[in-house]
Order: sequence, then C-alpha cells, then structure tokens
Amino acid sequence: MTALDRAAVAAVDPAGHAADLLDLPTHLRDALWRLESAALQPVDAPGGLVVAGMGGSGVGGRLARSALWPQLRRPFELCPDYALAPWLGADTVVLCASYSGGTEETLATFDDAGERGATRIVATSGGELEARARREKVPVIPLPGGYQPRAAVGYAIVVALEVAALAGVAPSIRGEVEGAAELAEQLIAEWGPDGPEDGEAKAIARRLDGSVPVIAGVELTSAAAYRWKTQFNENAKLPAFAGELPELDHNEIVGWPAAPSLGRFAAVFLEDPNAGERNQARVALTEKLATAAGAVSVERVRPRGEGRLAQLVSLVLLGDLVSLYLAVLRGEDPDDVAVLGRFKAELAEGATAGDR
Repeated sequence: MTALDRAAVAAVDPAGHAADLLDLPTHLRDALWRLESAALQPVDAPGGLVVAGMGGSGVGGRLARSALWPQLRRPFELCPDYALAPWLGADTVVLCASYSGGTEETLATFDDAGERGATRIVATSGGELEARARREKVPVIPLPGGYQPRAAVGYAIVVALEVAALAGVAPSIRGEVEGAAELAEQLIAEWGPDGPEDGEAKAIARRLDGSVPVIAGVELTSAAAYRWKTQFNENAKLPAFAGELPELDHNEIVGWPAAPSLGRFAAVFLEDPNAGERNQARVALTEKLATAAGAVSVERVRPRGEGRLAQLVSLVLLGDLVSLYLAVLRGEDPDDVAVLGRFKAELAEGATAGDR
C-alpha cells in the first residue's frame, strides 16, 4: 500500500500546494478580518446579488449560495460568463471575484455591471481588476497573494456570504465561520497527511485510483459535488464529472450500463443528511443502479459538523484532500496547471489576431 503521508505528498508537490489547502481554517478566519478592513457599507438591493467569477474564484459563490439557501430572501445568482443576464440592472449588487485580477470574463462582467448602474464590489489579490476598481472608486476586498485561486476557497466562501448579507439577500452567518474553522482543524488532524493511513480521505482516494469519478450531490451538497469535480480535474489531472439529484435520475442513469465497456467509472454520492425524504430515497436507489451497472467503486460520503456552512466546509476539505492524494497516487504535481496558461495565451493570441 502506497503511503499517503507528508513525505509522499512533498515528493510530488514542490510548490507546497498541499500546505495551502490545509490552511483552510486560517483562510476562513482571515477572510472576516479582510472584510472588516474593506469597511463595506450595507446596500439595499431588491434585485439581489450576482457573484461573477470563474473556476476557483467563482466556486465560493456556489458554496455560499448553498449554505444560505433556506434563508435567502432575495435572488442570489451566479455569472460564470462575460456578461450579466439581460434582466439585471441598477437594483443589483455584483460581486466580481477574480483571485488573480486578470480573468477576462470577470473583467468583462465588471464593465457590464458598471454600464448598467449596478452596485459593484471586487474581491481580488490585485491585477487589472483591482486597478479598474480603484480608478472607478469601487470597493475592493483585498485577498492575500501567492495562492492558486482554488486554494483560496475559504476566502471566496466567506466573502460571498458577507456580501450577501450586506445586500440584504440573507442574514449574516458570520457567527458560524469560527465553528466551521474549528471543525476543519479537527478534520485536518484526521484526514491530513499526518493522519492515519486508513483515514477517510486516503481510503476514498485509494478506491478511486484508476477510475473516472462521477460525483453526485443532492440539495445542500450539489455545490460541493461541483467543487470535488474541479479539484479532481486540477489537482489530480483527471477527467471527472458532477451531477445533481434529482435531475440526473432523469437522464444520467440511462448511460451507466455502458460504463464498463468504455472505461473504469466510479460513482461518488455526497449525501445531505437533511435532504427531503424523496431525495434520500433517490440516493439509495441511484447507488444501487450504479453498482449494478458495474461502477468500479461506489462511495457514499456524509458531511461532518452541525449547520449547513460547517457541513459544506467539511465536504470541501475532504474533496480537496482526496484529490491531493489522487495526485500523489498518480505522480502528478497538484500545483501544476500549465495547460490553463497555454490555453489562455492561445485565446489571447487569437483575439489579437482578430483585431488586426
């Protein structure tokens, strides 16, 4: 059995990406301080909140919306694109989240929101987005530099939660952030590289090794399922897919019987202990179908902690660590996303050529 300890992680992780993932409790707490230092003022926004962001910068909005869902009293939308939905206007708050400050889609949305007269707030570590915000006197929540955007997920979640409260979209749950941070500290001792080799994160990674993970979320955990998928993509360099119950029971399950003839597919179900009775039944029956169809591994994962935010944080941490251990097993550097840089360079080159 391959050890998944600190030495094994260090062997594939020269940049220290694992340490950034394990610093999640500190990030959650520090995010509150950075929000206070930004001195943001409440905004009456009948049109609600839009979190505009891509990849690791945008996932905080997904997770925050899931944490707040039962308490939402105004719209909370996501914009992973170049422009806002056509019906959004001046009565909306737009949180433009780009860790690097150079994400072209978020820069375009920043300009679009300004043209519509929407109230804008920026969360970034610098770059062109910060420069534009400063010029246009848009409030900036300063994020610390030096991370991969996906490793700053703690900041992204808390910023989106608090901006939602400032916009009147939902009550503040700032009091729950410390509890989530404390839970994460406990789980790091159990699941982290210094934890036992039969800990949950290491065990799941070993069972998923050599397969294509297909992750399903339900109610609370749908946003976490998407986070698992993207972490498997970027950290472990794996194709992975995420779906949402009950929707996937109306289409995806039809394709499962073909899985064994095409490759090694594993099914991962992120359970919500407070999901409705019908969705609980769907998890059990969908697991049965995936097993019968020949999934090489079928995992049912339950969150830890009390309250929606703590449970989401537990699943984020678990998915991050499973993807890290898969990177170790595959001999991949979890920090390396050079293909993204090449893609962006080619995209920019194509735009420049089109201008000539």
